[in-house]
Amino acid sequence: MDQTSLILAIESSCDETSVAVIKNGDIILSNIIATQINSHQRFGGVVPEVASRHHIEQITICIEQALKQAEVRKEDLDAVAVTYGPGLVGALLVGVSAAKAFAFANELPLIPVNHMIGHIYAARFVKPIVFPALALLVSGGHTELVYMPTENEFKIIGETRDDAAGEAYDKVGRVMGLKYPAGKAIDELAHQGEDIFKFPRAMEHEDNFDFSFSGLKSAFINTVHHADQINEELSKKDLAASFQQSVVDVITAKTVRACEQLEIKQLILAGGVAANRGLRDTLDKELGEKFNHLDFVKAPLDLCGDNGAMIGAAGEMLMRHQVFADMTLNADPSLEFDWEPEAIK
Repeated sequence: MDQTSLILAIESSCDETSVAVIKNGDIILSNIIATQINSHQRFGGVVPEVASRHHIEQITICIEQALKQAEVRKEDLDAVAVTYGPGLVGALLVGVSAAKAFAFANELPLIPVNHMIGHIYAARFVKPIVFPALALLVSGGHTELVYMPTENEFKIIGETRDDAAGEAYDKVGRVMGLKYPAGKAIDELAHQGEDIFKFPRAMEHEDNFDFSFSGLKSAFINTVHHADQINEELSKKDLAASFQQSVVDVITAKTVRACEQLEIKQLILAGGVAANRGLRDTLDKELGEKFNHLDFVKAPLDLCGDNGAMIGAAGEMLMRHQVFADMTLNADPSLEFDWEPEAIK
């Protein structure tokens, strides 16, 4: 860029209140994250009303801290970017309302950001995104393959038909007696166990790029409940290893097949579950064996979860494409990309 840009970016789609200041779309000057994990752990998952109240308490504090840490004044900013969907409607509304108020008060343009574009654009903090590209988005609410022929063009070619991978991790973790969120604990246990239960790999060989994890979840629960009924003690390490191997095998198989059929230059791994070591290592191995030309970019570990920095990275791209909103901007909890399986020729 010829000219420096400074964007204040706000993220409040679920249970993290985050505000960042991003320079030129790929330099983090500040990235404040107020987590709510301790509040939701006692419920075993995110409670929307509790999340919304926490966002209300934290949003102005996070904005002030982000500006202070970045050593940026309000008058130095070029725009305000905010997640307006998908997510929990009450949580989104807090962020959208704060962004609109800040933008209006400081006469700044307002940039509406799709949360999932934010996850993809976390890769910008590793290296520039090169098109055409494919993104594997794996999180608590989404598991999907997104084809990007050019910048600011997103087409879903495959997605989960039921539970997202991260959601399955949390449900399985609850059965195992692990604290919410359970993904990291299961990943750690999996590396100490073996895949002895051979859980089902749903849709692994079907001629599409969709995913399904509800059957795996049910098989896991049935295995644990049956063992409880006959007083058999099962190894948590082996249960975790068997569950994770099933998830990783399916995701890897679908992703590799999509890479084979699409003419892409880059594969981006993003979303909360992108921090999973088992998934990262397996994709590294499989892609390294099959593709010499493909650039595999993994979102930074500290930016896989929800954060304002990724919204700022996406916001800078949208600003260059003149994507702005007015004061009628509202939360869109069901926001999604266009579905276009025919992108695969």
